[in-house]
Amino acid sequence: MEKTCMDALPLTMNSSEKQEIVCIFGTGDFGRSLGLKMLQCGYSIVFGSRNPQKNNLLPNGAEVLSYSEAAKKSDIIIIAIHREHYDFLTELTEVLNGKILVDISNNLKINQYPESNAEYLAQLVPGAHVVKAFNTISAWALQSGALDASRQVFVCGNDSNAKQRVMDIVRNLGLTPMDQGSLTAAKEIEKYPLQLFPMWRFPFYLSAVLCIFLFFYCVIRDVIYPYVYEKKDNTFRMAISIPNRVFPITALTLLALVYLPGVIAAILQLYRGTKYRRFPDWLDHWMLCRKQLGLLALGFAFLHVLYTLVIPIRYYVRWRSGNLTVTQAILKKENPFSTSSAWLSDSYVALGILGFFLFVLLGITSLPSVSNAVNWREFRFVQSKLGYLTLILCTAHTLVYGGKRFLSPSNLRWYLPAAYVLGLIIPCTMLVIKFVLIMPCVDNTLTRIRQGWERNSKH
Repeated sequence: MEKTCMDALPLTMNSSEKQEIVCIFGTGDFGRSLGLKMLQCGYSIVFGSRNPQKNNLLPNGAEVLSYSEAAKKSDIIIIAIHREHYDFLTELTEVLNGKILVDISNNLKINQYPESNAEYLAQLVPGAHVVKAFNTISAWALQSGALDASRQVFVCGNDSNAKQRVMDIVRNLGLTPMDQGSLTAAKEIEKYPLQLFPMWRFPFYLSAVLCIFLFFYCVIRDVIYPYVYEKKDNTFRMAISIPNRVFPITALTLLALVYLPGVIAAILQLYRGTKYRRFPDWLDHWMLCRKQLGLLALGFAFLHVLYTLVIPIRYYVRWRSGNLTVTQAILKKENPFSTSSAWLSDSYVALGILGFFLFVLLGITSLPSVSNAVNWREFRFVQSKLGYLTLILCTAHTLVYGGKRFLSPSNLRWYLPAAYVLGLIIPCTMLVIKFVLIMPCVDNTLTRIRQGWERNSKH
């Protein structure tokens, strides 16, 4: 009879089948939450405590005994206590001999001890079968119902039978066990809860550096330069005008950086003539961060859209428009209509709308719920083919924005070009190299290399 866990299940179950007994050492928040969840899923729970008479917060239906008495009740014991309190286990070595000890502990910082907590536990109780599990699940997730990534429970251990029994418990709790191999993997497993956005760190730092650099670059051109030469106070531009230049340039640069490592990898494979050599570590890490770079780029693109939408209601824009209208009325003049300017303006807006639409589509397909619904070829088509099309449209959007002023000497201030010119350097360079790589004479060789052909192979 297979056990299943339902939210509506009562705390105690009447069944003709004998309930499996699990012992939990420790009556803290996590121990109580795990015990309650296991009771709801049909297990009998025995808590081991140093003060069995003083535990009034434990779930109904659970038994509370001393450590030694509780250990005799079950052959699976979950150690829900901190590492610094493990010493008492040495007094229970005879009772714990042959038992399965599940270590769920975490440390306060990475590499706090030379060995993992699970390996330390195995040294203290050499006769037991130690399994690492549940350390990536929080007490709150157990109480409220774990979702998505929080359902994953990393499991490792040297004894395959012990590990399999723990993984069965994980499944019965409605969670997803992830077998990580032997107990030596516990060191890495214990690092997971202590890592703060490990794959987002580089993208965040890069985005921050880009934003700060571009912001001060624009301040020099649009605020300091007019004040020095014309005594104009343009500091108000730092609220909307300058950020609305910084955000789209950052978005375009980050989008180009999503696809640049793939181009660099292709160049390395062509240069080496093989695919069987590792890429440099920095390139490997860069390629692993591409999703995060793309999502940050999409975020900056959203900011650009929002800042652009508020332009008509800005005081400066309303003042300038009204002042120009009054001046033209007094002088009885009007600006002639320019078809070329109209084309540039409409093309600039159209390219921006199309680019942003595809940008959002890329972001949506990167969501696990969407990417799991398409096959690999469909996912690759969207992320690669449509991704490059998005980059082309966004680059063209920026080029058209520059228009006739793109390389005009009058646009330089202290010999500094407009910020959007800097934003075009990486995307344009990357697109040119990509164009070379897709030429048949180059693409055919690259395809052969990726299919296993080696230039200097003797076979």
